[in-house]
Amino acid sequence: MKFAVIEFPGSNCDRDMLNAALITGMEAEYVDYRKTSLDGYDGVLIPGGFSFGDYLRCGAMARVAPIVDEVRRLADEGKPVLGVCNGFQILTEIGLLPGALLHNESHRFICRDEHLTIVNHETRFTHLYDENETVIYPIAHGEGSYYCSEETLQELKANRQIILSYSENPNGSLEDIAGIINKAGNVCGMMPHPERAMDTLLGSDDGKRLFQGILESWGK
Repeated sequence: MKFAVIEFPGSNCDRDMLNAALITGMEAEYVDYRKTSLDGYDGVLIPGGFSFGDYLRCGAMARVAPIVDEVRRLADEGKPVLGVCNGFQILTEIGLLPGALLHNESHRFICRDEHLTIVNHETRFTHLYDENETVIYPIAHGEGSYYCSEETLQELKANRQIILSYSENPNGSLEDIAGIINKAGNVCGMMPHPERAMDTLLGSDDGKRLFQGILESWGK
């Protein structure tokens, strides 16, 4: 499988994302935000960082980047799309995932390892984990508090779209939500960084199974 790692001005986790993909056997390469075609790619990885300096609000300017129409096209075709941190913010901005990411409750940037719970292991992203398994992924964000309307929250619960939650909520996210998927199950967004949890030497290798799960689910 060949994945596009989308690079925006201000992306700073693109190398981590590319390395995570390559480590788990994916074929992956950087794609500039000014490109207008994703022909030949089987999936999209949107890394963290500060796209366009997070001016206006996180992900707002990335929303109108030329590459975005192609990201939507691949998502509509059922191909895997993963957005991490700023990538999650971008996915909500472009309408591929519901809700929004607000300033942390503390209004401080938080950077640390975080214990998380796998809420739904029956997805194409999380099927290599156990239900309610505790994993460790790093977090690094200033606007990571997930919010949505009550109606949307009930839909997320009813459709089992909440896949990842914080064990100890660091940012004020509604219902401790750390990661969700779309109704079709092929678009995933999360604030924690699985691509930074690929080796126990760095604190955790719990992120490996997420990327392996994507490859097994769509690579068959």
